[in-house]
Formats: sequence, structure tokens, C-alpha cells
Amino acid sequence: MALSSFRCKFRETSVDLLTDVLIDLNNRNKDQLNSVSTCNHNLRDKRVTEYILLITEELRLDPLVGYHAVELLQRFMVKHLTDLLTSHTPQDAAADRPTRHEDAIFDEIKEKFPIIVFSCVQLASKLSLHSHIITNSTAVHFLHSVGLSVSKQTLFESEMMILKGLEFRLNSPNPLTYVESLLEVLGHNEPCVPVERLHDLCCHVLQFVSLERADVYDSLLKTTTQCVSPSREQREKFATVTEDCMLLGVVVIAVATFIFSVTKWEQVVEELSHITGISSRSIHDFAHVILTHIVRPSSQ
Repeated sequence: MALSSFRCKFRETSVDLLTDVLIDLNNRNKDQLNSVSTCNHNLRDKRVTEYILLITEELRLDPLVGYHAVELLQRFMVKHLTDLLTSHTPQDAAADRPTRHEDAIFDEIKEKFPIIVFSCVQLASKLSLHSHIITNSTAVHFLHSVGLSVSKQTLFESEMMILKGLEFRLNSPNPLTYVESLLEVLGHNEPCVPVERLHDLCCHVLQFVSLERADVYDSLLKTTTQCVSPSREQREKFATVTEDCMLLGVVVIAVATFIFSVTKWEQVVEELSHITGISSRSIHDFAHVILTHIVRPSSQ
């Protein structure tokens, strides 16, 4: 999957603004971790993420739009499914037939899901400062090209459902925002680090981790717990790690640095640890897991 070159210009942000951005990202990340659901990881299916990133590429959108759309979709689906499954069970699906009620819900969602996914991309495009907005005409044409006949009214209703479901709170943190912001801070603190050249490589590393998310985090869990078959309790506690955008952003930069110039590896890891407070050991361990997956033969 190709990655388009977009608007990143580094070393142009003032120290005061960088400080404010870093504090804001840290606070948003903490808020995100405090509200993590144990079912989050199940809604980040590789095929769905790939589909979103391919839509982003096909429509020539900023890569940030794709990662933002993934976050919007995850948040909306957790909320939407929770609301549907905890609502009052209809009389025709009473206590002796609860499974049929759940099956009916999932069948309904399955039918609407492709439109929900696209609506998340469309909403994310409207929030991007560096990407054109997907108009309803463009949306209808694109969806028709992939075999989906959808009206503008249906798209509008889908967007409104997502907006209401998220209570119009669309400013979700996404990993690429953390990567780019941390690169900016790194470039300011360590002028000799070629953050401009690292950026493109970081995008590829982040895309790899996003698509191989389940396997990568499963390996990290086993490394962290030193257990081949982690317990359910261990997996539930680990859920916050899988949603930690700051940690992921730091490690993506560390991996990209190792690939680009191993001689700068320790310097960059130490500085990233200083910037974020994440231990060098944690960065090393996670980076090692990702690098192992990158070099692993595809047949395994």
C-alpha cells in the first residue's frame, strides 16, 4: 500500500506551542486510557483498517484522515453496540430467546457497516486542515464504484447517527498525530536527528503495526507477562497498553530510527523517554517486538 506525501513541515513551531501541544496530547491520552473498553481491540480488525486506509489513499486524502476514521469507528461501534445490546429486549425476543435478539442486531449492523465505515472517513475528512472534504457527490460516486448503491440522504442519516452516537465529540486522538507531534518535539530538542527523513519511514512502520495490530500486541503481551498463554485477567489489564497512543507514537519513531540509522538509536530512545516519561526499557521491549514482526518471513 503506497503512502502519499503530505504537508509535514518540521522545526517551524515555537517552544511554547510545542509544550502546549504535548501537554494536551498527554491529557487526551490519559482520558482515553481511563475509558478503555475491553472489547476495543475486537473492533480494530485488520481488514477494516486496511479498507479505511485504502479509501483514504484512493481519494487522495491526508493519511491522518484514515487514522482518525479508525478511531471514530472504534468509539462509535463500542457505544452503538453497547446501547443496542443493553436496551430493553423486545417481547418477541424474551428471556427464552435472547440469542435471536442479538443475532438480529448484528445482522442489522452487518448490512449498514460498509456505510458506517465510509461515513467515519467522510467525517474525518471534514475535520482535517490539510485534506479536501469528501462531498456527498464524491461519496455516492465512490461507493457506486465499489458496488454499493447509496443515496445522499442515506449518507446524511449515517453521518448524523455517528455524530449523535459520539455526542458530537469527534476530536479523538490518533497514533499518527502523536508520531508527528513527537517528531516535532524531537527535532527541536535534538537538531541533529533527521526528523524530516524519519517521517516517511514512521508512516510505513505505523501502517505495518496498524495492519498487524493483533499479532504485534499479542507478542508484546506474552513478552510483558513472560507467559505463552496469558490469562483473561492479564489480557484485560493489558487493554490499556493497546490503546496507548503516546506509547505507540514513541515506539514507531524508535523503530523507524533503528531502521534508518542504528547509530542514533540510543540517542533517540533516551530523548523520547525524557520527553514522555516512558521508560527506555519499555520502548526497547516494544520496538524489539515490532522489529521481529517486520523481519519475520511472511510464511510464518
